[in-house]
Amino acid sequence: MRPHPIPLCSIPIQKMPGKTMPNLHRRALLGAPLAMATTRALAQSQPVRVGVLTDMTGVYADAIGPGSFLAAQMAAEDAGHSVIGRPIEILSADNQNKADIGSAIARQWYDRDKVGMIVGLDNSSVALAVEQVARERNGIAVAIAVGTNDFTGKFCTENAMSWNYDSYCLTHGVAKSLVARGLDTWFFLTVDYAFGAALESDASDAVRAAGGKVLGSVRHPLNAGDYSSYLIAAKASGAKVVALANGGGDMTGALKQAAEFGLQQGGQTLVPMLCLNTDIHALGLPVAQGITLMTSFTWNRNEKTKAWSKRFFDRHHAMPSMDQAATYSATRHYLQAVAAAGTTDTKAVVAKMRAIPVNDFYAEGKIRADGRLVHDMYLVRVKTPAESKSDWDFEQILQTVPGDQAFRPLAEAGCPLGKT
Repeated sequence: MRPHPIPLCSIPIQKMPGKTMPNLHRRALLGAPLAMATTRALAQSQPVRVGVLTDMTGVYADAIGPGSFLAAQMAAEDAGHSVIGRPIEILSADNQNKADIGSAIARQWYDRDKVGMIVGLDNSSVALAVEQVARERNGIAVAIAVGTNDFTGKFCTENAMSWNYDSYCLTHGVAKSLVARGLDTWFFLTVDYAFGAALESDASDAVRAAGGKVLGSVRHPLNAGDYSSYLIAAKASGAKVVALANGGGDMTGALKQAAEFGLQQGGQTLVPMLCLNTDIHALGLPVAQGITLMTSFTWNRNEKTKAWSKRFFDRHHAMPSMDQAATYSATRHYLQAVAAAGTTDTKAVVAKMRAIPVNDFYAEGKIRADGRLVHDMYLVRVKTPAESKSDWDFEQILQTVPGDQAFRPLAEAGCPLGKT
């Protein structure tokens, strides 16, 4: 299947006057210095391009999808539509949650379209594949919603960064807190690919480290649709906690069916390892109330988050998820780094991205040697319908977890870059 990127550009390409390609070839024959100067001039007339590569139509589309494209557009607009005298262009494509499609699009963007940074990468297998393409093609890859720790671990590269969460930060705080409250036996319902395996592994480690026990697990395919047999196994385990190591439509579908099977009425606590406000909206508070989870962003945390979220809502007609807010942050930071470097040269821009602290409505933090943006995370509880004061008022912050405690220590990351 041939991938077909969708150029949904908010800012049109501005064509600059200049020589045609035949004249360029003729100049190359007449003299190398003149040809090199012409090539540089053409490069400087090209847009600064960012590619949003994500799930546009599948299981994660509500959480990141078209809303992440809008967030990147907003970052370009807030940069003034141009940087270093060149227009900004935002591209978008659907990776269809397939690593081969994602990597093919990435190669085309880096090679043909001269995209400087690819952002999104909401599927772990896609993210790992694109990370290696970025290394080969000397591009920048920023994962917004990658679960596997390997992205900034054993497969880390100088040009790759992780902006939002990973399986370590999503699982450890929740597991420690619940085991301490006596919820010390766990059973996992896990999506069968790298993301789910990473969530289950990290949560299991955290449960055992806190003195709890893991009684078992079952695996389901991505976008399974029917979770009844898996939930029957979870109910039969007698575990106090049924942890959902999945996300998107898989997580919401499993929670809805769990309510039908009466898991909560039978005394079991449902803990989704990844649950966003878009998921809660889809579920409704009567089903989602009481869920405890980790997040990097709540839209009404302070005045800055409220102001940006209102702008986003006015155009998207839904409050931003943490993935969409993080996409804005990463895109804006890239454009600031380009401005500071005065060039789109990858090495120079990466150096500026790593040197300049991130300080915006989404997060305050700095990019570590392994590419991990270290920032605060928030342990939240989903409100009851009576506690919610307005539409999209879903989450109550129970605890702020500082970045140096939320994320895996650099010494344990397994990234060779962290050892230099």
